[in-house]
Amino acid sequence: MGLGPVMLDVLGKVLTAEDEARLRHPLVGGVILFARNYESPAQLCELTAAIRAVRTPPLLIAVDHEGGRVQRFRDGFTKIPPMRELGKIWDEHPKRARHLAQQVGYVLGAELRACNIDFSFTPVLDMDYGVSSVIGNRAFHSEPQAIAELAHSLLQGLRQAGMHTVGKHFPGHGFVAADSHLDIPVDERSYTDIELADLVPFRQMVNYGLTAVMPAHVIYPKVDARPAGFSPVWLKQILRGELGFEGCIFSDDLSMEGATVAGGIVQRAEAALSAGADMVLVCNKPASADALLAGLKWEMPAASKARLAHMRGLPHPPNLVQLHEQADFVAALHEVGDIGQSNQNLPLA
Repeated sequence: MGLGPVMLDVLGKVLTAEDEARLRHPLVGGVILFARNYESPAQLCELTAAIRAVRTPPLLIAVDHEGGRVQRFRDGFTKIPPMRELGKIWDEHPKRARHLAQQVGYVLGAELRACNIDFSFTPVLDMDYGVSSVIGNRAFHSEPQAIAELAHSLLQGLRQAGMHTVGKHFPGHGFVAADSHLDIPVDERSYTDIELADLVPFRQMVNYGLTAVMPAHVIYPKVDARPAGFSPVWLKQILRGELGFEGCIFSDDLSMEGATVAGGIVQRAEAALSAGADMVLVCNKPASADALLAGLKWEMPAASKARLAHMRGLPHPPNLVQLHEQADFVAALHEVGDIGQSNQNLPLA
């Protein structure tokens, strides 16, 4: 059985019979983990092993683990700073900020890989316009070039750790105040305005080897009446056509309010997949997940299967204990721990 186009969550810290039944459904291809699924590194390793044992080939395992307020695993994991801290260092010492961004990516990715998680939905490539509370200090900076360079360094660190990258929220969520978890944001700017600013980090990251993209549940009516995640204009014509992106496209959570414009859960998934997504996410609503698995009819294109297979994590230390015995990791750990405290006074790396 190959990977299907749906990524679901699971209920708790161990798999239940209900979880296993869902994960065996042929439409499922991945699992996203949340804070409720985590107690300790040892427990997390047991959970990921159980998820992998459900299917052959094993399901993809992902998490939203960016740093700052979006870090699902805390006790037993390194505290990752919000990406804004790297942006602050950039303003004084760009070279050091790039070095630290790589160290952050390495620590973040290595710890997750040691627990057998394939990838994190990171980095955030949105620009900070000072209006979006849901983005806020998750953004590296307000300048597109700073975002692109810091995200590139983060990508290099993640790659060093054996982890791929997911840039979000295409083509940019930072200009609108509304939170797409709770509302249906509308960005009234022209395509030219977006292209000259918000698209710059995405375009450069595609050139740097960005592996995957997550589009925003935001409507840009001067480009298309549909939210970007349901728009073939944004995903096929612009992302794949104009930017030349060949990697994987993951929908944002179809349970979010910003996705409701596309109809019921089955219609949302059909709209996202038809627009160009390779995999759709349904989180925190088991009834919606069951309705989707019962109602969705979708034949996975060969290209989508290949893109999803490419998202698997690369070889990694067998456990966190061995990881913490590696000199390069320990060095990175110390530098990451200092971010936001004394780094801005340190000499250039």
